Amino acid sequence: MSDSSERFDRLVEIMSVLRGPNGCPWDREQDFDTIKPYTLEETYEVLDSIDARDWPALAEELGDLMLQCVFYAQMASERNLFTISDSLDAINRKLIRRHPHVFGDAVAETADVVKHRWDEIKAEEKREQGREAKTLLDSVPRSQPALAEAQQISGKVAKVGFDWPGVEQVLEKLHEELGEIAEARETAPHKLEEEIGDLLFVVVNLARHSKVDAEQSLRRANAKFRQRFGYVESRLGEQGPPLGEATLEQMEALWQEAKRSQ
Repeated sequence: MSDSSERFDRLVEIMSVLRGPNGCPWDREQDFDTIKPYTLEETYEVLDSIDARDWPALAEELGDLMLQCVFYAQMASERNLFTISDSLDAINRKLIRRHPHVFGDAVAETADVVKHRWDEIKAEEKREQGREAKTLLDSVPRSQPALAEAQQISGKVAKVGFDWPGVEQVLEKLHEELGEIAEARETAPHKLEEEIGDLLFVVVNLARHSKVDAEQSLRRANAKFRQRFGYVESRLGEQGPPLGEATLEQMEALWQEAKRSQ
């Protein structure tokens, strides 16, 4: 048995003890629903570590994420639903079945061909399991962040031809939506939420047509804003006036300094 296998088994054992009669009161009282927020939090901490290129932190955060999987499996085992071994068997079978160009005789020389075949095999599996989506968009999870959901929705319908021909047409639609927002501000403020949502959906399509991941693009923009505003806050702390009393012009001048320093 490899060191990795032994360490994984140790994690499973620790989780079993924590959930046991003499374990941790907090761990024992958790259920599938109460753990969900922690799973989401740990997922985003993994992404943060990747964005920061902080590899020691990523190693730790991946361990935290693995704990979430083991936690769910332990709770399932207690109810005789499934075990962590069932989950591992499932992913092993899935990876082999969905890579026939590696583990079988199929040929796939490009990533696009691999992705197309992956989707076909996934659809076949759902049909075999009686979990076939009733509509095209049933397979897009509703519980994920709205930006990621929008990108998946637009990608799904694009595959059946419901899409703009190219980026130029998406840009035209973007300007159209901006005009509708301006009109709503003047004549129908109650429609602003809807119109801004339409604008965001078009921006997601612009990202997709440009082969940019909208979620990651926004995360990087958020990180860039944090860095630049942190510079503004730091400089104000050094030279004054204090944050909250500085004028917009003063903060904008420091913002431009931050941009030039990057």
